[in-house]
Amino acid sequence: MTYIKGRGAQLNPHNRFEKTRFSRDEPTAIDDWEQGDEPTHYIEQQTKSLVHKVESPDVGMMYSMNPYQGCEHGCIYCYARNAHEYWGYSAGLDFERNIIVKINAPQLLEQFLMQPSWEGWPISLSGNTDCYQPAEQKYRITRRLLEICYAFKQPVGIITKNAFILHDKDILQAMARYRLVSVLVSITSFHEELRRLMEPRTTTAQQRLRVIRELSQLGVRTGVMLGPMIPGLNEHEMPAIMKAAAEAGATFSAYTFIRLNGAIKLIFHDWLYKNFPDRADKVWHLIEQSHGGKVNDSRWGVRMRGEGPIAELVRQQFIKCNKRYGLNDERWELDSSHFCRPGKQLSLF
Repeated sequence: MTYIKGRGAQLNPHNRFEKTRFSRDEPTAIDDWEQGDEPTHYIEQQTKSLVHKVESPDVGMMYSMNPYQGCEHGCIYCYARNAHEYWGYSAGLDFERNIIVKINAPQLLEQFLMQPSWEGWPISLSGNTDCYQPAEQKYRITRRLLEICYAFKQPVGIITKNAFILHDKDILQAMARYRLVSVLVSITSFHEELRRLMEPRTTTAQQRLRVIRELSQLGVRTGVMLGPMIPGLNEHEMPAIMKAAAEAGATFSAYTFIRLNGAIKLIFHDWLYKNFPDRADKVWHLIEQSHGGKVNDSRWGVRMRGEGPIAELVRQQFIKCNKRYGLNDERWELDSSHFCRPGKQLSLF
């Protein structure tokens, strides 16, 4: 078996929107990604829109914006993989190595915020893919979006698992003084071997705790996202993660339960049986037991929490740990009252 190191998905399933398909029946071996497998491609695009209203009632956000589509982090479970098919790519390896860069995102955001009808409602940054993925080191689009939000006093919520966010500590601290920003740091495992397999190009859990610690010390409201919890793989780590996050300064938390919708079902199944053959059957059946005999449930309010004994145990553990470690104790909201439009359009570009 040839295993593609440094990538989450190990295959490129057929794009359901494409009528034709191409395949290579005898693929050659690929070297370790650190030594140079097929490189990640950044595809620069002029997109038509950036901020979108979120229609899903159970994701905790009203509007979202994503400077990148696709994500080099390669998280095997990522729900955003399916969206890559709309761009003509596979939800598998294509999602990780063909990254669409919205190079005109700052201009689009400025134009959006200048609309007379906009009243500064909070916008989620990274509602789909991570805005601090490796592409940000080259393009710094997220940084420019934050600069615009600060100029307009536009509140944003950020979710990331990349320590590169610390390069923007200055502007995050400035925004925090007006309650314009909150940061949710995703941590799924303290076991490095599992992290490297499940989220191959992400920073370590210890570095993510460092993010929580440093941002909290600067007055930035910071929390921890535990997601997804996967029975038989990482759900038992929930108490340790929440305890460590709280000790680092996190004040709030959230979690999701694994769901494998669309092409993710095939991608995750392939990954699971290649990496954990000794317990793959058990893990797969536990996921099925938590979604009514399937590995996905699309019902609002249920799809990301699951149901049944296993999912209920995870939920109860989450509630218990919140109380034990003082997470989600305070009622806190981003503040839209400071929103204002500069006298003239910005000249940041």
